[in-house]
Amino acid sequence: MAQERTGSRKLYFGWVVVGAALASMAFWLGIRTSFSVFYVALLEEFPWERGDSAGVQSTALLTYTFLAPLVGGMIDRFGPRRVILPGILVLSVGLVLCATIQSLTQFFIYYGVVMGAGISCIGIVSYSAILAHWFEKKRGLASGIAVSGMGLGTFVLVPLSQQLISTWGWRATFVVTGILVLVILLPINGLFLRHKPEEVGQLVDGAAFPEKQGGPDGVFLKSPTTDWTLKGALASARFWHVMALSFFSIIGIYTILVHNVKFLVDQGIDKMTAAFLFALVGAISSGFRIFWGWLSDRIGRELTFTLGILCACLGAASLLLVEKTGTKGYAFAFSIFFGMGWGVTAPMYMAISADLFKGRIFGLIYGIIEGGIGVAGALGAWLAGYIFDIHNSYRWAFVLVIVVFLVSILFVWLAAPGKHRRRPG
Repeated sequence: MAQERTGSRKLYFGWVVVGAALASMAFWLGIRTSFSVFYVALLEEFPWERGDSAGVQSTALLTYTFLAPLVGGMIDRFGPRRVILPGILVLSVGLVLCATIQSLTQFFIYYGVVMGAGISCIGIVSYSAILAHWFEKKRGLASGIAVSGMGLGTFVLVPLSQQLISTWGWRATFVVTGILVLVILLPINGLFLRHKPEEVGQLVDGAAFPEKQGGPDGVFLKSPTTDWTLKGALASARFWHVMALSFFSIIGIYTILVHNVKFLVDQGIDKMTAAFLFALVGAISSGFRIFWGWLSDRIGRELTFTLGILCACLGAASLLLVEKTGTKGYAFAFSIFFGMGWGVTAPMYMAISADLFKGRIFGLIYGIIEGGIGVAGALGAWLAGYIFDIHNSYRWAFVLVIVVFLVSILFVWLAAPGKHRRRPG
């Protein structure tokens, strides 16, 4: 016990786990968002409709939808490394296979199914299921730092993919991406990933081991929690409110993530500049994921989510102004405001869900919520392409984005995580 007390005063290993999550989610969303630059290259080479080809990303998201609850449940039961490490191998293979495609059907299979299955194992559902056990009083901050990797991945991988495509072609770029996944993520997760603080002789939040029953002053006492069953969670209104707030907001997010580069190119912005503007979205979102997570620990999840989503609405409105006025400067406003708004989503999904449902089967419960997010992302990616094919414009797609964003704000207040989370005194 003396050795454990000494260990508890060292670096809290939970922050190492946060670092592994950050690196993994950088690839998780960096690969997803890089689809937008592959999308442009593939449409130039193959005679595919935009709606049909955007459906490949929708298929990957539907694969994620079906696998997310399974991934979360398996992590609850077997621990993260037995799930995440095989997933990294499948992801790498899927990306390399994408370099060989000759038809849309092959793209659906290699990217939508194989790659989609692998990437499901290194996403937010996996690390949310892990980090919920490591943090209580700094849950928002830890979640924000972890998911800041999503913005970092977008910032790095989108322009890198565009540069590699311009230099070597999209086939070589798929191979390079697959190799990077293997050589970076496999050792990081193999060496540093742990499921719970007890595995390294520590307590939640790095608290000191108590000398006697009751604990010393300053140890954060967890709020009373329900030992949730799946049936009980599905029967609760708060579960469906969380599902709704994430579902509606992600429809808007993925409408823009998949189509913004093509939209900007259509407006006369060159490909590299469009990729840079999208990368800027990722960089801004990365910093704001940390900020929103930190802020939510202090002012509450509801108000934080509301402020962030209003920023996202301004980002979507900026795209409408690009088309209406032809002023390219609004594209920079899009990058700033949408980056700010996008940054609020993932840390709030993670923190709100853990506030409400942390327990023995949290991975499974959050996996189901993420499954709904996958459906919403698939719907947004496909629907925007479909709207464009009908109207030859993204205008009504961006109007829809603002509407669904505003609807999501209603549901975060109905979920009311602040009523179920006791802040440390």
